[in-house]
Parts: sequence; structure tokens; C-alpha cells
Amino acid sequence: MRTNTQTRNETNVDTGYETSKFALATGFTMAALIGIWACACMISSLLNGGLVQGFITAVIGS
Repeated sequence: MRTNTQTRNETNVDTGYETSKFALATGFTMAALIGIWACACMISSLLNGGLVQGFITAVIGS
């Protein structure tokens, strides 16, 4: 004779914690992308000579 057994598993999820964790991860990711973009822009302007020439001119006064 076979007996069917039905098991019920219940998982509690804290939606507030999960939402704030997602928002924090999204914020960190966006901040990292903006920082990388800012560094790329600064390096590009240094390579084009704009900031270096302006800084040297301001220091020397020529």
C-alpha cells in the first residue's frame, strides 16, 4: 500500500530589506559608472593638452 505525503514549505521574504538592498546596489553601480566616466573625461582632457597647458600658464603666468 502506498501513502501519499504532502509537504508544505514556506519561505518568509522581507520585502523591505530586499528592496533596499536592490536600491543600494543600483546606487553603487550608478556611482561607479559616473566615476569611471568622469575619470575617462579627465584623462581625455589631459591628453588633449587643455588642462595641462592651462595649469602651466596659470602657474608660470605667461
